[in-house]
Amino acid sequence: MPFIPHTDIQIDHQLKTAGIETIADLFSEVPDALIMRSDSALPPGLNEMAMLRMMRDKAAQDPSLLCFIGGGAYEHHIPAAVFDLAGRGEFYTAYTPYQAEASQGTLQTLYEFQSMMTALTDMDISNASLYDGATALAESVLMAVRVQGRKATKRILMPKGVHPHYRHVVQTMVDLQGIEIVSIDFDDQIGTMVFDQSTVGDFDALVIPQPNFFGVLNDIDQLT
Repeated sequence: MPFIPHTDIQIDHQLKTAGIETIADLFSEVPDALIMRSDSALPPGLNEMAMLRMMRDKAAQDPSLLCFIGGGAYEHHIPAAVFDLAGRGEFYTAYTPYQAEASQGTLQTLYEFQSMMTALTDMDISNASLYDGATALAESVLMAVRVQGRKATKRILMPKGVHPHYRHVVQTMVDLQGIEIVSIDFDDQIGTMVFDQSTVGDFDALVIPQPNFFGVLNDIDQLT
């Protein structure tokens, strides 16, 4: 949205309506020690191209670092085509169900993504239609118990390397349904899983975070 500044006449009218004399009066609660009285340190204004060039030059002065912060924020490659596809109207604005062409774009995207995930993971089911990962995980846990029917153990094996917010949501969803969450601990030095006797037995489902909250790749063979 473009920024269109107010005219001096409009500003005077707003100040009079607010009962003040200058725009600075709007910031009267800010302590004087925090107010910069001179703008002499600020460079002259730049046009967009010059500003972007300057910012790129300054960014290039910093070393290029990899992100190992964890919590879902990892370095990954995003193909250039993703931005063009995601910006298309049928995907970008596809929220209201009564927009037939918009909804169809979303349904097509979900279908293609789910089909690709089942092919890559060799799993029977993939569901990408939920809003966020935490509730999707909770729904997956509930589904895993329900499909077992009377054979359900109502025990779920979940590594502590799963995002803590995800685990909290799952616990909230299953607390009153008699479902037990059995946790797999982790090595606090390197973030890998630590198995003990509590992880032995029958379970309705196994949660696999890959990579986990710490950015560590799990030993999937050992986990399964």
